[in-house]
Order: sequence, then C-alpha cells, then structure tokens
Amino acid sequence: MFSRRFLLAATTAFALAPRFAIAKDEVPSSLDHILLGCDDLDHGIAFVEQHTRVRAAFGGIHPGRGTRNALLALGERRYLEIIAPDPQQPNAPDNYGLQKLDEPRLITWAAHSGNIQALADRLATAGIAAEGPTPGSRKRPDGQLLQWQTLNLKDNANGLLPFFIEWSADSPHPSVTAQRGCHLANFEILTPDPDALTKTAKQLGLDVAISKGNTAQLRATISCAGRDLILTS
Repeated sequence: MFSRRFLLAATTAFALAPRFAIAKDEVPSSLDHILLGCDDLDHGIAFVEQHTRVRAAFGGIHPGRGTRNALLALGERRYLEIIAPDPQQPNAPDNYGLQKLDEPRLITWAAHSGNIQALADRLATAGIAAEGPTPGSRKRPDGQLLQWQTLNLKDNANGLLPFFIEWSADSPHPSVTAQRGCHLANFEILTPDPDALTKTAKQLGLDVAISKGNTAQLRATISCAGRDLILTS
C-alpha cells in the first residue's frame, strides 16, 4: 500500500484543496516536465498505471548518471518523467536519493528555457548562483539521440525551485513521442513563507503558483479520462 501522500481523487477534490490553490487547469507556462522519483522503474510505471489506467512508455537511460526513465505526455510540451536507478550502472552517483525512496514521489521539476546561456548570464548578473549550462543526452528505444542543456540553481529552496532545460533544435520534445491520454491539470508549490519564495520565483522569471502550506511541498494533479492522480513531494 502507498501512503496518503498519493491520493486518487475524484473531480470534486479541487473543492477540498487549500483556499490558495488554483481552481482549475492551471500550470506554469514555463513548466517542461515533472519528475516522479522511485527506487524501481517498473514499480513507478505500475503505480502510475494503477491510478491513471495509462501506462508510461520506457524512455531510455542516462549514461553516467545512473538513471533510466519512462515518460507520460501531459499536454503540449509537458510530460511526466518517472525516474529510477539504472541497474546497469550500479556505481553511478545517486544524486536524487532514489535508492532510499520507499514510495514514488515528486523530486523536482524542470522549466524550459529558450536560451539557456542567456539565462545563465542573467542569473549571474543578478547574483543568483547556478551551475551550467551542462550538456545531457539519452537514446530513445528507437535509437534516436536526444540532447539538451541544463542549468541548476545552487540554492533551489530544497527542491521547490526547478532546474532549467533547453532542448537541442534537432531533438524532438519528449512529449511528442511519450504515451498520451493524460494532462497536467494543476501544479503549485506550498511553503510556510510564500512571499519570500514568490520574490525569488519572479527573479527567475517563473509564473508558478505559490501557496501557503504548513510544510514545503510540490503538488501536481494529473488528469486522465476523469481520474485524477495527485502527487506530492
């Protein structure tokens, strides 16, 4: 059994959401994908399928990073990445602490950038420390190589703030080929101090909804043919 952090809700669930929450389909325009971490990829795929009746498709492995993934499209240029350790890379670093997870949970999210080097320069000018741009790649099951660059904040507010990604011009966005049938209805950040985090988000050019909560938490609602899966960090 999974803990109560994962709730399969009816459409009336929004009426029970915190009063600061967005009322209907609303996600940041900058959101590229959300990452659902788990200790085993098959376990994560089965979990999502159990609650949505849609099975995520295997995406590929991340060489040198020790992970592999499965993808589920969540609308235009948005997707869910189920990410887990790759058994074929036992000595790779576990940067997300995936091996310690006892249940699937949101671990971070990615915001897209049209010009990641320009973003890096702007953040440096503003005194916001970041690492990158750093190149990354993986091969799809059909052999096509996907390439991207990422920019990681040195202070991401304990996972509440995203990393930034720019896809190579010759790499199709993963949402194009990922399994369809769902969309991201809602995404927000909960924090005890929403004013401070909102200020930082504006500096980063993020339009994400930030609400007051007793604990710091990412919260996403995935809707699939009338079935809502609410995921939290």
